[in-house]
Amino acid sequence: MRKLLLVNTNTEKLPYPVPPLGICLIASFLKDYYDVKIYDGMFDEGRNLEAVVRNFNPDFIGFSIRNVDEVVPERWTFFLESAFSLFIEHVRKISNVPLIVGGSGYSIFPSEILEYTAADYGIAGEGEETLLALLQKLERGEDVSQLPNVYTRTSKGTGVMKKKPGYDRMPWSDIDQKLDFNPYMGRGVYSIQTKRGCALQCIYCSYPLIEGKQYRLRTPSSIASEIEEVSDRLGQCVTFEFVDSTFNEPQGHAEEICRELIRRKIKVRMRTMGVNPRNTSAELFSLMKEAGFAQIDVTPDSASPAVIKGLRKGFTMEDIRRTANLIREFDMPSMWFFLFGGPGENSETFSETIRFIDDYINPKDLVYLSGGLRVYPGTQLYKVALKEGLITTNDNLLHPPLFYFSKEAPQVLLKAWIDAACSERLNCLPGATSNPPEEMLREAVAMRQSKGLTEPMFRTLLRIRKGWKEDGRL
Repeated sequence: MRKLLLVNTNTEKLPYPVPPLGICLIASFLKDYYDVKIYDGMFDEGRNLEAVVRNFNPDFIGFSIRNVDEVVPERWTFFLESAFSLFIEHVRKISNVPLIVGGSGYSIFPSEILEYTAADYGIAGEGEETLLALLQKLERGEDVSQLPNVYTRTSKGTGVMKKKPGYDRMPWSDIDQKLDFNPYMGRGVYSIQTKRGCALQCIYCSYPLIEGKQYRLRTPSSIASEIEEVSDRLGQCVTFEFVDSTFNEPQGHAEEICRELIRRKIKVRMRTMGVNPRNTSAELFSLMKEAGFAQIDVTPDSASPAVIKGLRKGFTMEDIRRTANLIREFDMPSMWFFLFGGPGENSETFSETIRFIDDYINPKDLVYLSGGLRVYPGTQLYKVALKEGLITTNDNLLHPPLFYFSKEAPQVLLKAWIDAACSERLNCLPGATSNPPEEMLREAVAMRQSKGLTEPMFRTLLRIRKGWKEDGRL
């Protein structure tokens, strides 16, 4: 059996280390076809990669590119640089086997990243079936230039790999069995995906480009079974995070997942990103609380009707107000994310969002205020930037990146607005300063231990911030 080494190049540990769900899913899918080994670079950061390559002696090596950069203009970090220097460049010096790059970050800039890394092949979009097709053709010495979603130095595969309506046929990731999960247990989470695809039309988002524009759902029974099995292996100390771009889309799916978890009496701690205000209800939050959700992220981006419309968010101010009221009614710990600077943003629309925060968001919940929208090829925002003359079709947006700012909310002015708003509100933080000081984090950990707190860490940190403010340390 031929050997395949899959390398996780993500080493970003803030705000917490994220286990490599994608390559674990690929490893599960390919286990009957290849001898697959995973090298997780999160904590080892390439130090033992050479020994792994020499001892395993793979026939193919794949590299997962999770993120290209940090989408914060004031704190911009080019993650691809370390992915190349710590992993890809190093392996190229000691191995002549085909090098293949893929992952969500790669899929946004497939041609540019293939050139940057000097890898042999690239896979844009979902990797399981495409990687299998590529490897089998390479084994047979066949031409791969026409494979859908496959990039080479001289060609881009035509067409699109056909996607099945659902993906329950896909095996589970079994992350904890494919790599050492112990380093993730203290601060990390166990990632669960309930679907692929996104039918929403947010003008800046790359999810539909990566996963497709139609939802392909896992059945609630499959999701519950995976959580149950992992919980049995790891115990109650693990937190499960639903990593879908939007958890409660399409309507009804999240509710059915919760009902299945409740029906089976599965007792676990869960959190989720991307709760969309459009489909929130008292029933949804009641089920989530009963099922074991300890925290949610809400991502309206704006609370100005004009900006919401310009961003094509697909919900209304009534939806956002209802969501905020329900969160307070059910005391669901939440982190809110607002993204300023999109088309139509100005001082008045900014003030509308700040007034909403003051009037509706629980002061015990954390609010991140960020400015500037990363422009990705293929998005509607890319077309807006072209029309406004900010870029041309010949521009390479991989490096350096382009951040879009409304003409009435330029970067310097918007930063001043955000800083002023955050200085007046303890629960508001600029997106560029999302990581707490080490001293504050140590104090929060000590408080949680001494008082036996089980609340989300951000609520403990807000307690500390309040204390620091009162005694003049903030």
